[in-house]
Amino acid sequence: MREIVLDTETTGLDPASGHRIVEIAGLELLHHLPTGRTFREYINPERDMPEEAERIHGLSADFLKDKPLFAAIAPAFLDFIGDAKLVIHNAAFDMKFLNAELRQAGLDPLVPERAIDSVMLARKRFPGAQVSLDALCRRFEVDNSARTFHGALLDCELLAEVYLELCGGRQPGLILESRRSRIAVVAPSAREVRPPRAHAASPEEEAAHAAMLEKLSDPLWRT
Repeated sequence: MREIVLDTETTGLDPASGHRIVEIAGLELLHHLPTGRTFREYINPERDMPEEAERIHGLSADFLKDKPLFAAIAPAFLDFIGDAKLVIHNAAFDMKFLNAELRQAGLDPLVPERAIDSVMLARKRFPGAQVSLDALCRRFEVDNSARTFHGALLDCELLAEVYLELCGGRQPGLILESRRSRIAVVAPSAREVRPPRAHAASPEEEAAHAAMLEKLSDPLWRT
């Protein structure tokens, strides 16, 4: 089962207001585990960078001015994702921007059904709890100490670990396999059989027992 963990960084919140994608990244999963294949591109948005957006992802207009346009990287991006499902944290946001960019490049948009929204998965599993990526990293003890800015590829790497945990985690399976391995390689040890030992009572013990019986009425242990 092939899936792509996907994330974007943008100049703002709404493509209808003229905001654009400035970074796009993807990370390939097979059966929920990373394969090592990734995709990442910085993109020239052909506009200024609002200060509030730059504070989030650290990408300036000056840094992006010589980067390719979205239309130039779109074929490689579409080739990378293929027909895989797209694992996205808050999928509606990224899908809205991706489809706006694809339409502007004269390409077909992505169908909403391709998206797996990890926010929705987390809300179903932890009703009422915080479901931001940082909050889920804390919950699942995923190290996000390198996340000083919101970078698309780093966020994909973190989300891949979170998504694995949301799908059940890898630890139970690994523990099971480890137990199976131990069972397979450890042969039962030979059991030493010892002859029974005699435990005869001493004369003093027999006398004490007889004295105790004299204190009982019709004891069952009188021989």
